[in-house]
Amino acid sequence: MKIRSLLCAVLCLFSAPSFCKALDVGAPAPDLSALDQDGKTVQFKDVYAKGPTLVYFYPKADTPGCTKQACSLRDDWSTLKAKGVQVLGVSGDKPESQKKFVDKFTLPFTLIADSDSKVADAFGVPHLGPITKRQSFLIKDGKVVWTMPKASTDSHAKDVLAALEQLSK
Repeated sequence: MKIRSLLCAVLCLFSAPSFCKALDVGAPAPDLSALDQDGKTVQFKDVYAKGPTLVYFYPKADTPGCTKQACSLRDDWSTLKAKGVQVLGVSGDKPESQKKFVDKFTLPFTLIADSDSKVADAFGVPHLGPITKRQSFLIKDGKVVWTMPKASTDSHAKDVLAALEQLSK
């Protein structure tokens, strides 16, 4: 890991969160690719093209807070889908761990294996190695339209739906 990335990770996670800069509302959505839970390449721009896209970062698959967050989205999946929302959950886990997480909790959306942290870096999400900060971005028409720097666990889906409601006004 480069010294600057390591320094940024340490400062962002533990001492000075303002040191790292996550994407702001209005920023272009990162155009990149990464592996999903099945080891298949996902082109982010192809997902964005299907409609509003929630890209949410979580520290580690199958841990208590991350499970609550994923299950919140799963439990409101029909409402999210009715609004046309695509979901990409991102963590530093390997595809095999993501697959076990999807299968264990019957998650109906794609999980991205960001073991090299390139997705976290593109979004400006602080991370220490494979452990990322919990943070969310809503992408629409190729731009960031909403961010949640401290994404919730229990009510994540409701927070996203409320943001969509506000954006439609």
